[in-house]
Amino acid sequence: MRWFRVYSLKILAHIGVLLPLVALIWDFSQGQLTADPIREIQLRTGKYTLVLLVITLGCTPAYLISGFEQARQFRRLFGLYTMVYASLHFLNFVGLDYGFNFALIREDIFEKRYAVAGFAAFLILVALAVTSTSGWKRRLGKNWRRFHQLTYITALLAVLHFLLQVKAGIHAPLTYSALVVALLVFRIPAVRVAVSKSGEWVRKRRYLTL
Repeated sequence: MRWFRVYSLKILAHIGVLLPLVALIWDFSQGQLTADPIREIQLRTGKYTLVLLVITLGCTPAYLISGFEQARQFRRLFGLYTMVYASLHFLNFVGLDYGFNFALIREDIFEKRYAVAGFAAFLILVALAVTSTSGWKRRLGKNWRRFHQLTYITALLAVLHFLLQVKAGIHAPLTYSALVVALLVFRIPAVRVAVSKSGEWVRKRRYLTL
């Protein structure tokens, strides 16, 4: 029954990740995206991108703490969906907001700091998505893991993109910033070892109580 557990969890993960998109499409079709639907789409897709980015980065710590193997296996799935929502965020910006007027888009991207941070994060996400396949993993060899550590740079750029846009009520961007910093701290070898050891203790306690 292990295969059933694995595939049922994957199906649930796909459904959970796609639900916000379904809700967005439904609200758009029903004219329920506030008085400024383009801005609402931009805010929602940006939020979903950031949430999925944090979840992707949290998969390894979750595995080390709980021993839940699927948490580590789902990193690629969540990473690719992060790219999907980031692409929708970017397409809404260049298409619905700017009407593919590339002169205005270029001016906005290079003159506004939040746009520079967001565009840089998007470009890195594109590169990470393209090289996420098994073929690219073989081509890059040991450098593949190093290259994909750019995910953390993407997360920092994403929270910076969020922070630079907010004019009031910075609680949400600060919360995301704290989560990303915590996940970066986890990358410190000593912290990673400590988390792994505490995870062994948690798994032993869980096994003894079964």
